[in-house]
Amino acid sequence: MKIHHLNCATFCPPLVGTRLNDHGMLVCHCLLIESPTGLILVDTGLGKKAIEHPALCMPPGMAWMLGPALNLAETAAQQIERLGFSPRDVRHVLVTHLDFDHAGGLSDFPEAAVHVFEDEYQAAMRPSGLMEKARYCEPLWEHGPRWQRHRLQGGEPWFGFARVRALPDVPGLADELLIVPVQGHSRGHCAIAVKGDTGWLLHCGDAYFYHGELEATGRRCTALLSAFQNIAQVDGEERRHNQERLRQLALQHGNQVQLFCAHDPSEFRRFSDGKP
Repeated sequence: MKIHHLNCATFCPPLVGTRLNDHGMLVCHCLLIESPTGLILVDTGLGKKAIEHPALCMPPGMAWMLGPALNLAETAAQQIERLGFSPRDVRHVLVTHLDFDHAGGLSDFPEAAVHVFEDEYQAAMRPSGLMEKARYCEPLWEHGPRWQRHRLQGGEPWFGFARVRALPDVPGLADELLIVPVQGHSRGHCAIAVKGDTGWLLHCGDAYFYHGELEATGRRCTALLSAFQNIAQVDGEERRHNQERLRQLALQHGNQVQLFCAHDPSEFRRFSDGKP
């Protein structure tokens, strides 16, 4: 498999600068996987609909707070075309969760199967509590995606994580593409593991936001990103527990598994050879 690292949205929160992180910006780090049976996308970033109608496709006030670039050239669909493919070649989309910056491009791939944990699907379709009612944007899936809902029960152990699910309905990749439960940020949040030529990549979504949170010398994060994680979480205890499990995974198995989150530009530049 060939794996491409794509930035599918850029956010520059106003008046924040390097108090946010080292670069004063956030990215939407997505993966495009060339498989023998078609393309697989891990998270979508913002899509055409979200960029053209941000007030409709983002929670109230989010566009003002995050300062999205709203650049069509950053959409996964246009980047896929620049790589010589068609958006129709995307057979599967795996979402870490259904927040607008991770599922904002689903309508650009209406024929793809969309894989999500059942708990996350239920949270988005039947939100409970103020946080869930505020975070999910129904227009992002009003086109009727081909949902493939996976339950948390069962699964197999993987580097200390239980209930890890393979995707037998993705032909030829049952042992190379895994869904790893890491709830807390949202009800059904997950990480996506992909086995490449040099070992495993683990897309951790929003399980953490800053590379310093996985460092061997101890958890380190900017005050702004720490505050945002606390505000956005649905279960703080579970989020912190899973974040520590990811940190231990990085420390104990970093030679076998490379971890990255969705929004850290330092991590994205490391994996994409310095490309913005």
